[in-house]
Amino acid sequence: MAESRSNGVILPFILVTLIWSSTWIVIRDQIGSVPASWSVCYRFLLAGIAMAAFARLRGVSLNIGGAGLLYAALLGVAQFVLNFNFVYRAEHYLTSGVVAVVYAMLLIPNSILAWLIFRVSVSRAFIGGSLVAVTGIILMLLHEYHAAPMQNDIARPDMVLLGAAFSLAGLMSASAANVMQGMDIARRLPMVAVLAWAMLIGAGVDALFAWATVGPPQFDMRWGYVLGIGWLGIAGSVVTFPLYFTLIQRMGAGRAAYTSVLIPVIAMLISTVAEGYRWSALAIVGALLAIAGMGIALRSKAA
Repeated sequence: MAESRSNGVILPFILVTLIWSSTWIVIRDQIGSVPASWSVCYRFLLAGIAMAAFARLRGVSLNIGGAGLLYAALLGVAQFVLNFNFVYRAEHYLTSGVVAVVYAMLLIPNSILAWLIFRVSVSRAFIGGSLVAVTGIILMLLHEYHAAPMQNDIARPDMVLLGAAFSLAGLMSASAANVMQGMDIARRLPMVAVLAWAMLIGAGVDALFAWATVGPPQFDMRWGYVLGIGWLGIAGSVVTFPLYFTLIQRMGAGRAAYTSVLIPVIAMLISTVAEGYRWSALAIVGALLAIAGMGIALRSKAA
């Protein structure tokens, strides 16, 4: 029985960690040939359709009522419109691994918002670990700032600052969507159905935003782009969300969140190989501090 339970946790943990680690570099490949907003739209249109099909396959009704649709719409705008539009733009200016490390701090704004809204207390160890992690992130951004490429013999560190601003804006949007899970209505509705509607509504808003800002739909028929949309939409969304919820049920939210410590490590390794990320003493110390700080914060949160 114990071995079966262990296998039921280990495989989902590995899959979620590896898949979400890979999504950062795939997003990087989506940038440039097609405006970011249209790429986000295609990703969640595919994910929403697939999630709805998955819900029906499991016998979950998609009828969540008017209040449920309103909740799904708010969740979709926060998570699948604001968050990902900011992420795609952040990766235009920062390497994918650095953006992944910034997003590993999601637990910090989550806890702050939960304290403000739901009065959920945080420990001193959590605050200390968070400060260590933030220090590490700052050091990594300083490395990016100093290593900013030259353009017409002029350094462009301002682009690094813009990328950091987009990352933080996306982080706060994702945090708002996370904290929405604490609302009473979220506990009453089937999450698979809510996610399907949130993704579809989010894709619709993404399309309206994209059309208003960059014009009619654009698409890249390159195999890398098409497969990237498929990987992000199916593996990075439809497969991983149910697996992650399984982890939360079997391990608890605290231990399941340890994926957020491992993901940036793997994402930075992928970035080193695929993007030629150049490590410096500053970047190494920053990465170690960020990972160690998040480990301390998550450990205290689990306790």
